[in-house]
Amino acid sequence: MMGNPKSLLPGTSSEPAAHCSRFCIGGVSVEVAGECDMDVTLVPSLVPFRVDAGVSDINIQVKWADSLPPRFERQLFDSGTIWRLYEGEDGFQFDFNSPVFGERPYKRLLVDRYFRWATLQMSEESFAGFPNVAEPLEYPLDELLIMHRLTQEQAIELHSCGIVRPDGVGNLFVGHSGAGKSTTTRLWTAAEDVEVLSDDRIIVRREAEPGNGTRSETPSRVAGGADGHEVLRLHDCSASQTSRSAQDDKRKTGGQMRMYGTPWHGEAAFASPGSARLSRIFVLEHGRGNVLTRLSPVQAVAELFARSFVPFHRHEYVDSALQFLQDVVNEVPCYRYAFEPDQGAVERILEFRD
Repeated sequence: MMGNPKSLLPGTSSEPAAHCSRFCIGGVSVEVAGECDMDVTLVPSLVPFRVDAGVSDINIQVKWADSLPPRFERQLFDSGTIWRLYEGEDGFQFDFNSPVFGERPYKRLLVDRYFRWATLQMSEESFAGFPNVAEPLEYPLDELLIMHRLTQEQAIELHSCGIVRPDGVGNLFVGHSGAGKSTTTRLWTAAEDVEVLSDDRIIVRREAEPGNGTRSETPSRVAGGADGHEVLRLHDCSASQTSRSAQDDKRKTGGQMRMYGTPWHGEAAFASPGSARLSRIFVLEHGRGNVLTRLSPVQAVAELFARSFVPFHRHEYVDSALQFLQDVVNEVPCYRYAFEPDQGAVERILEFRD
């Protein structure tokens, strides 16, 4: 693994910043630092995920530049809308563009290859006419950071809704857009006093245990958002070459799978910083009769991968995601659920026994 990649990022300083904020999503803690309060103000969707001071998995420094001219790095991906990804010698570059702000990027994220140290450059030229709309951490930057950081850990983001029953049983309902995630959320909230972690995007990861896996410290609980949830904070999780054997050991002896809420909600607008042990996974599809069909491990991996958020621009990210999903389906029962959009769909699950 390279030395401290922080020293390789333009504009990054070892001096403490005047202002900072921290948040945690899916067990990944992020610190953002800047010279003024506006630079580190969390967008409303991130406020419930705010956490106390501590060691952070991702460290971001916000810097302002007169303008952000094009940089001719190798382009890896074009979202077709707001952002493009480039690869440089020392890491990656995300450029964010919008016709509202002109032709040049209005902000640029420079990050090392392990997604631990980053500089977020904001363009004074772009925001000159919009001084009150500059939000450094606005979507999709927050999700891109977390999604890429998960490639360094045993974790993945899935297009799904996570529902925790009063007895603590955590059910994950996975589905493409339109498959019925928001409908499922409404049916369950009408039937029981459940906690909905998210109605659209859930992070699944292995629950760390002291002395196992890639993290060197014991997991600690820290205060979550205004609703009082606790968030599982874990530290020191780089997936360097030297940690591969530790990851292999973790797959054999590690903790159980856990699902986490995210800020990126769907139509039902549920977004909780809470988490729960993952008991069962259901792949949603519209059907008749509320039919449950157990999926084989191969089928389950294919279905989950098709509904995952994985950066496809590097084959090692894809390989790591597939390996982790194999671990998930080996440990958590996975079913196809052809359901009807009424309370019978909930009752079928409540009556179901593996």
